[in-house]
Amino acid sequence: MTKRRPFPPAGAHGDLVEVFAGIHFVTGSMTISGPLPVRFSRNMTIVAEDGEVTLINSVRLNEAGLKAVEALGNVSNIIRIAGFHGRDDPFYKDRYGATVWSVDAPYVPGFDSKAEPYFSPDIVIDRDTGLPLKNARLALFESTATAEGLLLLERDGGIVVSGDCLQNWATTNRYFNLPARLMMRMMGFIKPHNIGPGWRKVAKPDPDEIRSILAGMEFDHVLPAHGDPVKGNARQLYAPAVAAL
Repeated sequence: MTKRRPFPPAGAHGDLVEVFAGIHFVTGSMTISGPLPVRFSRNMTIVAEDGEVTLINSVRLNEAGLKAVEALGNVSNIIRIAGFHGRDDPFYKDRYGATVWSVDAPYVPGFDSKAEPYFSPDIVIDRDTGLPLKNARLALFESTATAEGLLLLERDGGIVVSGDCLQNWATTNRYFNLPARLMMRMMGFIKPHNIGPGWRKVAKPDPDEIRSILAGMEFDHVLPAHGDPVKGNARQLYAPAVAAL
C-alpha cells in the first residue's frame, strides 16, 4: 500500500513548442531542497495521436499550460521512462484519470530506493509491453541500479525520447538558480550531447550496454528530459560521448 503525498506545485515553465507534427516539447523546472536549494530545468514531451495525448517525462504545468495540453486532445497516458523522474505522474493521474506506464522502479523521494513509495503505476513496462503509441518501442537498460529506458518513435528519421541517459545542456538557462549553475557545471552536466553524469554515477550503467542499445536504434533526433532538443544528426553528435565511455 503506497502512502499518498501532496502533489508538488507547478514550477516556472515555458510554452509548448511543436517540434515535430503532433509532438510538443515544454521546458519547466524543479528544485532540490537543501542548505542551498538547487533549481534546474527539465522537459516534458507530449505526443498527440488520434485525439489522445501521451505525456513522457511528465512536468506539472500551471493552469494556462494545462489548457494548452488539453487543447491537443484527451490526456490518456503517462509514460515514465526514467526511475529518477515521475514526481508529477500522480498529479496527472488524479486530474485526468490517465493510465500510468512506468519502467520497473519504485516512486520514491529523491534517490532513496529503500524509502516508502508514494505512488504505484497502472502498468509496469517490460521488453514485451505494447506501448500506447504508434510505431514506438522502448529499449530498457538491464545493467542499471535504477530502471531507465530510451523511447524510440519510428518516424521523421527516428526520434529518441530520453530520461537521464542522453542529455543536451550546452548552456544553463533561465530555470537554473546560481547554486545550480555553479555546481552542475563543476559536475560535468553542462555539456552538449552528453551522457548524463549523475545518472552514470548513481545508476552505474554498463558502458557496453549503452553502446549496444544506441547501435541498435536508428535515430536522427533526441528529445531529452534535460537540455535542448537535438534536431538532426543526433546519432553522430552523441558518438563522441559514447566513444568516451
